[in-house]
Amino acid sequence: MSPAAPSGSDRADLVADAVVAVDGVASLHGGMFGEIGTYLPGRRVAGVAIRDDGTEIHIAVTPDAVVRETADAVRRAVRAVVDTPVHVVVEDVASPSDGGAATGSAGPEPTGSSEPGSTSAPGGTLRP
Repeated sequence: MSPAAPSGSDRADLVADAVVAVDGVASLHGGMFGEIGTYLPGRRVAGVAIRDDGTEIHIAVTPDAVVRETADAVRRAVRAVVDTPVHVVVEDVASPSDGGAATGSAGPEPTGSSEPGSTSAPGGTLRP
C-alpha cells in the first residue's frame, strides 16, 4: 500500500523546501505585486502556485548562479514532488550586500541628480 498523496498545504511546503534547497536559489519570490503564492488557512507560501494544469515557481537567484542551470535544477526538484508541468520564473537576482536576500524590487533604485529642477527616475534623470 502506497502512502496517500500529500494534501495541498503539504505539497506547497514540500515544493518550497525542495526549491530553496537548490544551489543558486536565494529565495522564493512572490512576484512583482505579490501575486504568486499558495493560499492556505492562516498563511501563504509565496513563490509557489500549484494548480491543476501546472505548478509555477518564482525565485530569486544568488549573484553567482547560472540562471538556466538553476532553473533546470529547480524544475527537476519540483517534479519529484508534483506530477504536473513545472514552470520556473526567475524574478530577481539577490544582492550580495544583503547576504544573498532578494531585494524584491522591480528594477534599479532611482538615483539622485545634482542638477536643479531635475527629478530622478528609474533609468535616468527627467528634466523639466
